[in-house]
Amino acid sequence: MIDRHNINNTSIINGLTEDEVTARRASGLGNHVKLDTSRSYSQILKENLFTFINTVFLSISLVLISLSRYGDAFLVIVVILGGVIVSVCQEIWAKQKLDQIALLTRPLATVIRESKQQNIDPSEIVVGDILVANAGDQIVVDGQIVGEGQIEMDESLLTGESDLIPKQAGQPVYSGSFCVSGTAYYEAQKVGTESLAYQLTVSARAFRQIYTPLQQEINLVIRVFLLLSCFLWILVTINWYFGFYTFADTVQYAAVIAGLVPSGLYLAITLAYALGAVKMVGQEVLIQQANAVESLSNVDILCLDKTGTLTANRISLQAIYPIGLDEINLGSLLGEYAASTTSKNQTIEALQEVFSGSQRSLIFEIPFSSDRKWSGMSFASQEENSPSGTYILGAPEILAEVTPLSTKVTQQIQELTMAGFRVLLFAHNPNFNSLNQDLEKPQLPTELFPLGIISFQDELRPEARETIKGFSEAGIEVKVISGDNPQTVGALASQAGLGSDTQVISGWELAKLDEAQFIQAAASKTIFGRVTPSQKAKLIRNFKDQGHYVAMIGDGVNDVLSLKEANLAIAMEGGSKATRSVADIVLLNNSFASLPHTFLEGQRIRNGIQDVLKLFMIRVFCVSLLIFATGFIGGFIGGTFPLLNKHSAVVTLISVGFPTFCIPIWAKPGILPRRSIVRSLLHFTLPATLTLTLVALGVYLTYLAIPFSGNELVIDLDQVNEFLSVPRSALVTIMILCGLLLVPFLKPPTKAWVGGEVYSGDWRYTFVALVLLGVYIVILVVPPLRQFFELSLLSIRDYVAISWVALVWCLLLRYVWRAKLLDKFLGVDLS
Repeated sequence: MIDRHNINNTSIINGLTEDEVTARRASGLGNHVKLDTSRSYSQILKENLFTFINTVFLSISLVLISLSRYGDAFLVIVVILGGVIVSVCQEIWAKQKLDQIALLTRPLATVIRESKQQNIDPSEIVVGDILVANAGDQIVVDGQIVGEGQIEMDESLLTGESDLIPKQAGQPVYSGSFCVSGTAYYEAQKVGTESLAYQLTVSARAFRQIYTPLQQEINLVIRVFLLLSCFLWILVTINWYFGFYTFADTVQYAAVIAGLVPSGLYLAITLAYALGAVKMVGQEVLIQQANAVESLSNVDILCLDKTGTLTANRISLQAIYPIGLDEINLGSLLGEYAASTTSKNQTIEALQEVFSGSQRSLIFEIPFSSDRKWSGMSFASQEENSPSGTYILGAPEILAEVTPLSTKVTQQIQELTMAGFRVLLFAHNPNFNSLNQDLEKPQLPTELFPLGIISFQDELRPEARETIKGFSEAGIEVKVISGDNPQTVGALASQAGLGSDTQVISGWELAKLDEAQFIQAAASKTIFGRVTPSQKAKLIRNFKDQGHYVAMIGDGVNDVLSLKEANLAIAMEGGSKATRSVADIVLLNNSFASLPHTFLEGQRIRNGIQDVLKLFMIRVFCVSLLIFATGFIGGFIGGTFPLLNKHSAVVTLISVGFPTFCIPIWAKPGILPRRSIVRSLLHFTLPATLTLTLVALGVYLTYLAIPFSGNELVIDLDQVNEFLSVPRSALVTIMILCGLLLVPFLKPPTKAWVGGEVYSGDWRYTFVALVLLGVYIVILVVPPLRQFFELSLLSIRDYVAISWVALVWCLLLRYVWRAKLLDKFLGVDLS
């Protein structure tokens, strides 16, 4: 049995042996634990099948079967199974993708075993393992810092606080936090279910039902219709109780009322999202959050860091410019500095590619961070070419406060910056104790002497210019927020196609502004340089406060705060584990070239869903009003119900159901006016609903009144449905004709159809309406189909008259829209 108390005696340098690892894993000290990354298949089926509305439909279908109305029962069951099958298939696909995401994005751990570094899956870690934490790495198990390394941790995912926490020997580190700067070793102490990694992974990767803004509004609309349906069910039950309706009719009417709840809307939305998800996978875009598609459709400001997005995240040394020493000695010092630091980054790697140097014994080190914009080390060596003292490498603007620079040097720095190079200043203080060793608040020495200027070249992504152009075409404003010099960022942004006249501002200038000035600067400037991670987050928060929907692209640890603040977080696959962990979308090909197409796809999906919603709402409102209206004015025959279940089904399928399959597929991208569904309802739906209801009611009452011919007609309750067959058939016809005429109004093929919506020029929707009209004609002329839907065949003269009524309604509705009669009545502009 392994003694947990003796584990701390493990050699820090050598780590565990393979035999020790095997023994500890056998003793239950391993990190292997099964994580539920998503819902089970049974949960998916249960949560989609056993819903309130499905229970209502199922109950109605069982009653219909007991009454031998198998055709009605079949239609009801089709409604249930259609939505369930599509939803279940979509969510099973989402589950499988979610499981793959959990596997692909599970961070690897670097462990020391038998004096060698190994990259292993976190499940292979055992208690006592010595792990390495470098900048950008995620801490995968709870442990404690050992050895001489020093790191700064971002624990915001655990605490919600954005402050960097310095860690050194003896201090704890927690799974779920990220190393921002420095390098250190830590010993695994809590693994498996004991560690925060288990709890964090369960909560972060398990399925979460997150509703998008559009879904939230749609759910509200559906709940309102559900309440309306419950009210109508109560009225129908009262009519049955007092003998006005037979039990069979009551069940029929209850099924019609159940159809008022637009469950088919879920089907249309699910299909639209599924189609979008498939297209995005083809674009190498991995969706990690369910609301990412909806978020894409709302984005109007895109913030991105320069490094890793505009540039390829690869830098190379361009040149060094010595100050007060020769180039050979400066190169030697830079080589030793790069070899000695424990905080490796791309700048250090670029130096090591050019300059070789031996590792020197450190007295103290301050690792680089995005907040400070500098790093520093103190050496005690007395060698001639490597004098003792403190060496600082950082942004010239920062070091200039304590470093005297000549006009020539300052001008040279400015020229390099304007040319788009990343410029750093290398400086020295002969006193090796001059560096403040307070890790909580490290400070520069009070005086530094310049040794040289170092310039680096970023590799601009080849697709950057075309991509920026794509964002502009999608109606998305681009903001570049970077920790680099604003002039450097501006020069690269200009090369990428943002324009040479973009407004530039630095983080220091932002820090001096009051709240009103900050808001103005955020809105008017395009390039933000030398900003800290907290300033990035503040800028994004400001954009959101001004009513914008903000997406942020990042790849480094310094982007985590701003990614979490954004409405939509996008990370590069090759970026840090921290950014991939908090991202909604991961770009699998490490390029944002596919994003303009993805933004357009999101806009297309959202626009299509809103169009679908309009047709559904017109049908639901119209049927609801008809039920109320006929209840009020049909009392001379004991009350009438305008439609049977099969009538409602054929109206829904032809005038709404089938068109909504085409609308999301053919919808076009574009940012819609930012108005709520209520505004869209008042603008398009309400005039169409009120006029259609009046016309449909007029046709229904006309055919209802014909048999009377001025004489009193007494009808048995059992004969009501037979008596109402012709009026109901006429009502179905006018509703289908007017419903199909709404399709070209929704997407006007010519300017003659422009009224409620803007000119589209797309004839496909009109052709679909014509085809569906043909389908209805087939139903009427084929006796089995006509009998199945319980329709009566009217005379040619009747159909011509009803068609003329539909055309008159069409012209009237267009006039109401064009004259803005509703706008004038309400006293608002809804267009």
